[in-house]
Amino acid sequence: MKSVEKRVEHFLFASRWFLAPVYVGLVGALVVMLYKFVKQFWVLLVGLPTASSSEVIVGVLSLVDAALVMNLILIIIFSGYENFVSKMDDLHSHEDRPDWMGHIGFADVKIKLIGSIVAISAIELLKSFLNVHQMEDRVLWWQTGLHMVFVVSALLYAVMDRIQRGGESGH
Repeated sequence: MKSVEKRVEHFLFASRWFLAPVYVGLVGALVVMLYKFVKQFWVLLVGLPTASSSEVIVGVLSLVDAALVMNLILIIIFSGYENFVSKMDDLHSHEDRPDWMGHIGFADVKIKLIGSIVAISAIELLKSFLNVHQMEDRVLWWQTGLHMVFVVSALLYAVMDRIQRGGESGH
């Protein structure tokens, strides 16, 4: 009976490798976001001579939005792989290895995810307000309300995380 238990445990432990294709897929999502970024940058560059200040700001905010999403995807790839699949032992001494890599836990990833959602929501809301003349009041109210839900959710999650950690500050 002990050998069956041991085999089941080894099988369960090996099943973590089913996540590896998910992280490879997220690398594909980075490529998609890079394409979107380059396309947005090109549109901004080509339209620059005739663009108004608010159009330039909206264009730049769209680029920032894409960069935030790409950074978040990268954090999820690295921390998820290291936390749930395998340590990247060969890369621990690599000169370009980010300091946070290997130190971000699952709770830290969730905080960063929620913070990124709030930041992305804020950028989208700012873009809407810069184009307020083209927006319906109803849409602005919904976007503002949804943003506030994200903000309150992020605050509540941060408070719960702090309570769970016993009042210690995280990374």
